[in-house]
Amino acid sequence: MIVEYLRYTIDPARQSEFKEAYAKASEPLLQSPYCLSYELCQCDEDNSQFIIRIEWTSSSDHLEKFRKSEDFRRFLTYIKTYIDDIDEMRHYIQIDNKKNS
Repeated sequence: MIVEYLRYTIDPARQSEFKEAYAKASEPLLQSPYCLSYELCQCDEDNSQFIIRIEWTSSSDHLEKFRKSEDFRRFLTYIKTYIDDIDEMRHYIQIDNKKNS
């Protein structure tokens, strides 16, 4: 498993549309066999900052298989107007994950 983080800066006037776009885009994203989970978070201290966290089966599945799929084409139709707002997009290997029970 690999974790992708996308960091966006979204103007307050566009935030409602951005959230709606990702709500719709999450449907084809989660239909993909390569996507394990998806999460959208908005910064508490600076509400113009958003993080998308996506767990993929692997970075190659994401970049080589998902991006060539119909699911990706559908996903992109919802979020393509926000591509220029991406500040960072990277894949990370999860080292540790603990939860308080």
